[in-house]
Amino acid sequence: MGAPDHAIPGLRLSGEFSYSERPLFSDLMLELLPGSWTCLLGSSGIGKSTLLRLIAGLETGGSFSGSISASDNLPVDGRVAYMAQSDLLLPWLTVRQNVSLGASLRREPLDHVKIDHLIHRVGLEEYISNKPGELSGGMRQRCALARTLMEDTPLVLLDEPFSALDPVTRRQMQALASSTLQNRTVLLVTHDLAEALRLGRRIYAMSQGKLEEFDLPACRSVRELDDPAMMDIQSRIFSVLNA
Repeated sequence: MGAPDHAIPGLRLSGEFSYSERPLFSDLMLELLPGSWTCLLGSSGIGKSTLLRLIAGLETGGSFSGSISASDNLPVDGRVAYMAQSDLLLPWLTVRQNVSLGASLRREPLDHVKIDHLIHRVGLEEYISNKPGELSGGMRQRCALARTLMEDTPLVLLDEPFSALDPVTRRQMQALASSTLQNRTVLLVTHDLAEALRLGRRIYAMSQGKLEEFDLPACRSVRELDDPAMMDIQSRIFSVLNA
């Protein structure tokens, strides 16, 4: 069970960032709505993953001047789950041990029912005792997704979490993540506009260090893309990205 809606904060990042005095973005403002999915689109190298790492409090190799704050005025640190582009599975641990890694490191009691349920939902129950070297790339990514979904945090950062999956499995994992992370504040970085339209309540298109914002109608689960309103928004977002 997730936390109640009133306990889930939104998040705002504003400021500028540079590598060796070369600006990556300036006067940028990213706002995540409480309890909903925000999707971030843009070309490779434009700064999408950097934004996630800034929010997660990770090293970026550059200089950030600005602020990152939660809408409830509590610290962001310690309330974020982060799934990187690479799966970052520990090679000496089994699937089950990797999925439960966060709780193990915090020395918390393991929720065996939840662990086994998530492993089943990502289709890895037959590989529960296998180590990462015995898994395909798509299996490793599903294991990393299950590990992220195990974390009981109000803020969740996902960096291309479905990129290694085939189209059918990708849709299944999108639906799983959407249902599991209901009422969480999620930032999803993706290159897939259809994915952003299916999952996002708000979409930011990043181009030349600037963000353009698109709000979508609220929905209870993933959207179907043949909706005429979705087609119109898709065209507008492509115009920004192509610029």
